[in-house]
Amino acid sequence: MKDVYILGIESSCDETSVSIVKNGNEEIVTKTLSQIDIHKKFGGVVPEIASRSHAECITIVIDEAITESKLSWDDIDAIAVTKGPGLAGSLLVGLEAAKTLSLCHNKPLIGVNHMAGHIYANSLVDKMEFPLICLVISGGHTEIIYMNEDLSFKKIGGTLDDSVGEAFDKVARVIDVPYPGGPVIDKLSKTGKPSYNLPVPMDNDSYNFSFSGVKSAVINLVHNEKQRGNEINKEDLCTSFENIVIETLTSKTMRAVKEYNVKELLLAGGVSANSGIREKFKELCEKENIKLVVPKLAYCTDNAAMIAACGYYMFLKKDFSDYSLGINPSLCLDYKES
Repeated sequence: MKDVYILGIESSCDETSVSIVKNGNEEIVTKTLSQIDIHKKFGGVVPEIASRSHAECITIVIDEAITESKLSWDDIDAIAVTKGPGLAGSLLVGLEAAKTLSLCHNKPLIGVNHMAGHIYANSLVDKMEFPLICLVISGGHTEIIYMNEDLSFKKIGGTLDDSVGEAFDKVARVIDVPYPGGPVIDKLSKTGKPSYNLPVPMDNDSYNFSFSGVKSAVINLVHNEKQRGNEINKEDLCTSFENIVIETLTSKTMRAVKEYNVKELLLAGGVSANSGIREKFKELCEKENIKLVVPKLAYCTDNAAMIAACGYYMFLKKDFSDYSLGINPSLCLDYKES
């Protein structure tokens, strides 16, 4: 079978990324321009600034990827692009660039769900073995997904309010940790003790999550301690908070692994870079003889390699889009739900 090269474009938030992936599992090149330094002074992503930055650099990043790959446009089989979810202005920049490339070079256009891309970042690490469970944890999502074949997603549980990534970000702001706060909390938690008593969120038999309660508990705790003139021990609070989050994620996910009788567990999304979460899942999966696949750190955050990888499997199914393809900032992971 001829090798298939997919060029992927990802611009859903604050990363302008272009990648070329061969056969869905071999990264040829990825060029990513991060906007973290731009948004850091605002304490978070400013949508208008993000979309403007994408527009300024998208063609440069595309040209750099093609040049570094040493491939020609004749070698590229299709253009895959994030269609949602994400920031509307940012998504539009990537989509219009993809449509232009598709039209100019006569290549099929593939609209990819951003969250499906996060899941297929794992195919760049190892071949997926179905059926499997995937825990998607990011700044906007916390979901447990069951898959019995490629591109078949069944949501069996998800957050009812804040995502786990959102909870990390809000806790970071409350304790004056610089943006992006998640990695800093993870680092601080390594040297602290779980000395603060925080509630276990959504402690029941469902597969749903709720992180607003523990987030509010941290906010109230910090406020009350400041009112009393007491100093918060950031390391201890980070440890206490992260331990609760890890216990919640692992207990529900491992229960799903057993109930659905799968032998493979995937982690996906930006929060899957958290070292504490990775270590605990590794420990539990080794104990239960479950194969754990986690993305490389470079594939946890938003990147075009994951979009191209997912686009490859859509290419095999000839799941192409025409030029009426639009964005959907609130797109759910419901592609051919099983």
